[in-house]
Amino acid sequence: MSNEPPGYSGEVHVPIEAIQIIDPNVISALPKNTKVTKITPHGASLWMRTARVDAELDGKHEVFFLKSIKIDEATQTSSGDRAEALMKGEFTAMSSIHAVSPDFVPCPISSGSYSTLPNVYFLLCEFRNMATDRLPDINSFPAMLAALHVKGTSPNGKFGFPVTTYHGTTPLDHGWADTWEEFFTTRTKKLLEMEQESQGPNQEILELAVPFFEKVVPRLLRPLETGGRSIKPALLHGDLWHGNVATDIGLGRPIIFDAASFYGHNEYDLGVWRADWNEIGEPYMMEYHRHFPISEPVEDHDDRNALYATRVNILDSILYKEEKGYREKVISEMRRLINKFPEGYRE
Repeated sequence: MSNEPPGYSGEVHVPIEAIQIIDPNVISALPKNTKVTKITPHGASLWMRTARVDAELDGKHEVFFLKSIKIDEATQTSSGDRAEALMKGEFTAMSSIHAVSPDFVPCPISSGSYSTLPNVYFLLCEFRNMATDRLPDINSFPAMLAALHVKGTSPNGKFGFPVTTYHGTTPLDHGWADTWEEFFTTRTKKLLEMEQESQGPNQEILELAVPFFEKVVPRLLRPLETGGRSIKPALLHGDLWHGNVATDIGLGRPIIFDAASFYGHNEYDLGVWRADWNEIGEPYMMEYHRHFPISEPVEDHDDRNALYATRVNILDSILYKEEKGYREKVISEMRRLINKFPEGYRE
């Protein structure tokens, strides 16, 4: 099972010292009287250094997990304020999930900056021994995700999130919106602008964007919240490809991580499952909907999923500058949906 999406370059721009020596600020973030005994590289991350931290606390052996990042603007992998915001975003997202589904994510402890390495930031959480070489159990993972979506409700009833989260190293400034259509339209327009900056101008996308936002998006999203129908903003993981899911060996249950959360339509989390490279696919979607029924109108479900998958492809086109396949998928699916719904939304 591959844990690298198409387009990943394999470069990590973080000093190795970040996981060789425990920084004083990391020590300060640990529980009081914790004595670190060892730090060793552990796991893998597309953008960060990751390590296992062994320690003693009140005579007991404790283990923590440490992630560190330094973003290099030239390679879109991070520096300064941006790296700090990335770690804060993930900490807030993981904390939000942990508050409602504590067994589903590692418990976040703290995020902050290194005192000994300029522009290097960290995220500290509990250590969970994970198996990443297999897909999550289909009988429990979709059910746990559905439970998260049911229990994780927006604090103000709106769609959005209180802080910026990140798709890889791409910032997602969510803000808040009263309707899902408003949120999706506003934020996805911004993402298309970012895609043009990342991949270079493309006239076809600019032309397709007009009917896409004026016809397709209203046609597929407005019916969710009109005609007596409604959806509640659900707490999403936000980037639920197979590389962000594992099995907790101790509990024998699925566990998720690297969240880019926001409150949105629960079905959005399933958009990335449509990707041909993602090893979590349709069987998981079918099982998920046994626990969280498809939103009305049911007949629009597959096209809504395609719409959400298109947004994911836009995000990946921004992130992986050298990979042109994501842009091709965006253009192809925008064109297909426009051709299928030329009249847009009708009362």
